[in-house]
Amino acid sequence: MLNRRIIMYFRMYKVIIIVVSIVLLIVVLAIIGLNSLESFYRKMTIATLPIQFLLVGTSATIFVLMYSLFLRGGFAKLDKAPIKGRDIDVKWKDVIGMEVAKQEAWEVVQLIRDRARLKAIGGKVIKGILLIGPPGCGKTYLAKAIATEARLPFISMSGSEFVEIFVGVGAARVRKLFKKARNLAFGYGGCIIFLDEIDTVGRARSFSFMGGQETNSTQNQLLAELDGLKEKDINIVVIAATNAPEEALDPALKRPGRLDRMIYITRPNLEDREKTFRYYLSKVTVEESLDIPRLARRAVYKTPADIANLIKESALIATRRKKAKIGQQEISEAFERVELGIKHPLTMTSKEKEMTAYHESGHLIVTYLLHPTDDVFKASIIPRRATLGVVYHTPTEELHTKSKHGFLADIKTALGGYAAEKIKLGVTSSGVSSDFSQAMKKAHVMVWKLGMGDSGLLGDFTVIPKEQLSEEMKRKLNDDTNKVFKKCFKEVEELLNDERVILDRFAKELLEKEELEYDEIEAIFKEYGKSPNKKGANDK
Repeated sequence: MLNRRIIMYFRMYKVIIIVVSIVLLIVVLAIIGLNSLESFYRKMTIATLPIQFLLVGTSATIFVLMYSLFLRGGFAKLDKAPIKGRDIDVKWKDVIGMEVAKQEAWEVVQLIRDRARLKAIGGKVIKGILLIGPPGCGKTYLAKAIATEARLPFISMSGSEFVEIFVGVGAARVRKLFKKARNLAFGYGGCIIFLDEIDTVGRARSFSFMGGQETNSTQNQLLAELDGLKEKDINIVVIAATNAPEEALDPALKRPGRLDRMIYITRPNLEDREKTFRYYLSKVTVEESLDIPRLARRAVYKTPADIANLIKESALIATRRKKAKIGQQEISEAFERVELGIKHPLTMTSKEKEMTAYHESGHLIVTYLLHPTDDVFKASIIPRRATLGVVYHTPTEELHTKSKHGFLADIKTALGGYAAEKIKLGVTSSGVSSDFSQAMKKAHVMVWKLGMGDSGLLGDFTVIPKEQLSEEMKRKLNDDTNKVFKKCFKEVEELLNDERVILDRFAKELLEKEELEYDEIEAIFKEYGKSPNKKGANDK
């Protein structure tokens, strides 16, 4: 193994080794030559040496620059130092919030470790892995954990590092990357290449003459290098990651023998979120009364990166308050700062403040009584970002599909503020603009894409160019959209009229306190004998 390492270093740094050897030889010969000269000539030669060195150095510098630029692909220079697996130090237990993906990745680690057993039965080591999932779910972390457990050198690059304005530079960088990986695999028995944001160079190729040649040539070179990994004596594993949909990648990348092992990394479920909270909270000082399962339920659809950011933000809040431990209040405020934004008080007239209070109360009541999956965690009339108030509600569980019942509930929730303003004041404000936008988009999707309109029209009409749709068809679709909108508004208006006492009560509370927390909201509804109508988003 030592001999292989020596050969590996010679391959990687042979130019430097040869240049240093030649310089040393020249110095030795110069000293011998000077000693053979007479005293006068020796002194004259030594006196002119500085000028000669300056001229030679200048000429050599110019030559090296020109050589690097034109003959050695100067623009394609690859400054990526490999990291040894043991130096990455991302343990398998540190990868949390993705148990299913970890199980699949562990098979890869075992195959890398036990190549002999795989070859004995005629199998081949996996050469390419594609990690697909939303940002912040731990794709890079998982790749580093694989390198640590496999105890192999690790080279990480982003797809954007291959993209240049000059045609051919990206392809040259791909060649240099794989050449470096082969040298490391020769010396250490293997190497892992991690290509983040592979969609930058891996998206479906364009064969137009108008552009895209640089990206195409880079991807073609990548495909060629992946095919070149079939040699039995090279144990190089390429791990690529992307946030883009699988369909966005060129099919050639996913062909068997290339990036053919796909691992899907999704947002953590309830159990994984609880593990993630416990992991990051173990790194800080927290109060013993902290309800971690409740935090996990509140963090639906949050990624491990989101949860880590929440803990970091809560630590900053606790520090500002000069507290020694993080409590439920600090984490709750961290949720609000991340989700809603920082409070920025504005001077509002009493009329404007009253309208805002009724607007948010309308959202609150409709969400609590009609929404099948969302819980209301907070209501506020303190301005945040571009809004004068907010009702903070989140799903109680993960849902991967949405029925007509769920879409209608979203529309009704959005229209709650408009209905409340109209009931109380008889007029409405510009504050309903974003609510209308959200509600109309939902209604449009229901009718135009999902066949949920009253007229019974079925199909996704958005895939058909609008100029190819008849005016009669567009009129029917738009009529169905308006019917959905008006039907939802009518139900919301009837609900708030029936619950006018509760509407006035919540508006009064918001005007007095400006903010209502989850427990306060629950207490008021219980006072009036009301409970949430949680039927489930996919109930008929």
